[in-house]
Parts: sequence; C-alpha cells; structure tokens
Amino acid sequence: MTDEQSQLIQALDEARAIMHSLIADLTPDSEIYPGWTLRQFLAHLTGWDDVTATTLRAHARGETPATPVSAGIDAYNAESVATRETLDLAHIVKEWELAREELKAAIRALTPEQMAAPLLHPWGRVSTVAKLVNIMIHHEGVEHAEELRAMRAKQSAA
Repeated sequence: MTDEQSQLIQALDEARAIMHSLIADLTPDSEIYPGWTLRQFLAHLTGWDDVTATTLRAHARGETPATPVSAGIDAYNAESVATRETLDLAHIVKEWELAREELKAAIRALTPEQMAAPLLHPWGRVSTVAKLVNIMIHHEGVEHAEELRAMRAKQSAA
C-alpha cells in the first residue's frame, strides 16, 4: 500500500470519528434535515460509501465504472435512502460501518498504477482515485459535520 492510500484511509477514519462524535447522543428520531431522521441521514452516507467502493472495485478490475449518479445527486440521494427505508436504525448503522470498511478495502486493493490512472466518478467526472475519495472525506467530515454542528448549536440556543 502506498503512502497516498494510507493517508486516504487515515482521513476516512478521521472523518468517521468526527461523525461518530456528532451523532453520539442523537436519538433515532432526531431530524437532521427536513424529512430526514438520523436513520435516513446514515442511509445517505452509506449509499455514498457504497457507490465509491463499487467504483473503485470496477477500476481495479480494469472496467469502466458505472455512473449511477448521472441523473443527479438529489435523485441518487433519494434512491439511496429509499433502498434502506425498511431497515431499522441498528441495521443501517451496521451497513454504514461495513460500507466504510469496504471502501477502505477497495482503496487498499488498488495498485500504484491504478491510483494514478484516470477514474470515472459515479457522476461522470474523470479525475483520480485520490480526488474521488477526498470528495467523500469532505462530504462526511466537513460538509455534513458543519451542518450537524450548526443544527446542534441552533438547538442549544433554542
């Protein structure tokens, strides 16, 4: 495994640790976004780890990855959450954790050449593995983390 792969995995772990700390005392019915409870929120994050791992595994096999997000991020988010709608929170939390482990395994499985090769992202953009994974790290550990902090601050002020 390259230093770059190790750094990406470490950053994924750090983003996940941030998320764990931010959701630790939320109840299953906590509304994260209008219409999204903690369960839907974690289903959303799980869907992104799933699609990223699937993309990296296809890349590792030398295949052109699918672009399931080409219809748009909102459509993908809705589909990702809907596919887990019947699952209880405990099951979704297990999937959320497993999806992250699968993503990290997919990163570890790449050769240095595959890490450097152009990669088709799930939404159709082409760049590198590192760029795709860094987008996912930012998505969870920065974007959603900031939103959760703001939500919690607003609740504390009320």
